[in-house]
Amino acid sequence: MINYDDLAKFLFEAGQLKKVKRSGWWLAGIKDPESVAEHVYRAAILGMILAEMEKADASKVVKMILFHDLPEARVNDSHKVALRYLNTEAAEKQAFMEQTERLPPELAKEVQALYEEWEKRESKEAIIAKDADLLECAIQAKEYLQQHYKDCENWIENGKKQLKTESAKKIMEAIEKNSANSWWYGLKHIKELLKHKE
Repeated sequence: MINYDDLAKFLFEAGQLKKVKRSGWWLAGIKDPESVAEHVYRAAILGMILAEMEKADASKVVKMILFHDLPEARVNDSHKVALRYLNTEAAEKQAFMEQTERLPPELAKEVQALYEEWEKRESKEAIIAKDADLLECAIQAKEYLQQHYKDCENWIENGKKQLKTESAKKIMEAIEKNSANSWWYGLKHIKELLKHKE
């Protein structure tokens, strides 16, 4: 049976990720970095693309990505320096299990199983989901790098070392060689100004 009040609370909480900042970017000097929700959005798109390229279950990959950062609505995002001193794994898992109890029972079971799969990183889909997560971070780093945040190069280098799939490695190469603005090159519509002779 669906508890619609619980479902509404779950959805409000998921929206909290629009306010939670990706704290690692503060280390690079970015005062107003992307939110967790913004990161998850492009990572999910990447997950779908990679799953298709790697002939994996795209639906499963996208679901994994959509839900994997949900605990950060409660425990916040911790950057890698903080994680040197904090073990957030148990806290995040507890938060996730409590959060997803508000979902319809069958869906709760499904996303909890996907979270476990994501954490173990043994299945093809979990590996692809992690590659999508890393690639999205690299793309964001490239965008910040072009805004003169030089330390963001570190996120690209670290991401490259962790990628597992061939498709992700090829996408990373393309990210490195292209400008973050290259998507709009040649799209500007400029009208020719003609001088009219009288």
